[in-house]
Amino acid sequence: MKNDRGNFGSKLGIVLATAGSAVGLGNVWRFPFMTGQNGGAAFIIVYLGCILLLGIPGMVSEFIVGRHSQANAARAYATFARGKAWGLVGILGILTSSIILGFYAVVAGWCLQYLGASAMGRLKGDNTFVLNYFQQFSSDPVKPAVLGVVFILITHFVIVRGVKDGIERVSKLLMPLLFILLLIIVVASCSLPGAGKGIEFLLRPDFSKLSSQVFLEALGQAFFSLSLGTACLCTYASYFTRHTNLLQSAGQIAMVDFLIAVLSGLMIFPAAFSVGVLPDSGPSLIFITLPNVFQQAFAFMPALGYVISIMFYALLVFAALTSTISMHEIGTAFFTEELKLKRNRAAWILTIACSVLAVFCSLSVGKADLQVMGRSLMDFCDFLTAQVMLPTGAMLTSILVGWCASKQLVRDEFTNHETSGVKSFYPYYLFCVRYVVPIFILLILMHQFGVI
Repeated sequence: MKNDRGNFGSKLGIVLATAGSAVGLGNVWRFPFMTGQNGGAAFIIVYLGCILLLGIPGMVSEFIVGRHSQANAARAYATFARGKAWGLVGILGILTSSIILGFYAVVAGWCLQYLGASAMGRLKGDNTFVLNYFQQFSSDPVKPAVLGVVFILITHFVIVRGVKDGIERVSKLLMPLLFILLLIIVVASCSLPGAGKGIEFLLRPDFSKLSSQVFLEALGQAFFSLSLGTACLCTYASYFTRHTNLLQSAGQIAMVDFLIAVLSGLMIFPAAFSVGVLPDSGPSLIFITLPNVFQQAFAFMPALGYVISIMFYALLVFAALTSTISMHEIGTAFFTEELKLKRNRAAWILTIACSVLAVFCSLSVGKADLQVMGRSLMDFCDFLTAQVMLPTGAMLTSILVGWCASKQLVRDEFTNHETSGVKSFYPYYLFCVRYVVPIFILLILMHQFGVI
């Protein structure tokens, strides 16, 4: 099975596919909102520091496990640690990504709906109209669930084509398109009257807002933005060639993710400030606030507003798809190798399971009383994965690579057996993965559960 797994065909394919796994809907709404509320450029500086200290070392650690083992996440961890018990870390990542795919597809389905509604001109109206439109659609027992399943099926048909012809080829198409659409909307948004206030709000440092809370928020954003703990990075790294420079790839991927997050802020804040609106966070920003913002901001040229609205929701669909592809691949690789199934059959197992979860998550947002521990099923899945499973997986990975694995093995993988020219960075990497990463993740966990 090992020789039939496939590999990425180029360095560009590695960067775009893996960056696509990190770039998602969270980049579009969560990062801009957090930046604006936590000191603007001051928060961006802190966030960039967190990427360098936490994000890149964490990515490299998962790369080392995956590339060394050349196997699905569960087998990769067991092989790397030379102990079956460590395979549970990989299984945790597979389970985490599968749950995320189930509820994430629901929101991706909402993006499909809004893309179609924008194209047909159905989002025209005041704030009350747009709010009612979202409430009526999201509470419908059928349509959102169907669209969520449709999105998983779209993802499925990319996955079954394999690593090079499916994941890499689609990533090479979607990521440049996403970037082009983003740049066009940024230019249009920043050209609006009064847009300068939005740019200033986003990029002017306000160090008075910096606090321990802001540092923890930046840590959490860096952690979740780069897909640490989902087993995605480990799985994708298993398709890397032995010549791939792991540190360089991690740096390039992190910078792509960072750039898109900042550009998303430049897309949203200038348009919002031009019409006197301070963006909210979460679904309300994407599906309630922004449709009306684009409509008002480009009222002087309705045709341009119509095109911008379509481009914005197309961008969201592309961002969601690059993420769902990576989450689907994690489980597909596991079922292919552990159950000795053909790729198509293995993919169907995950597609069906996640589709069922997506339907129930969608119903829990609507009228069905589907709650777990006082939360809707969808909110509970979000809480469980983001606040418990992801940090736990990433912490265990750092402990494995930093403390339990052979030092020589880790060094050989990091430096490509002293051939990659990055051996001078190895002591810094080892210090970060041994001390900085686990301590910071522990702080994130304590912060999320209200301990600090």
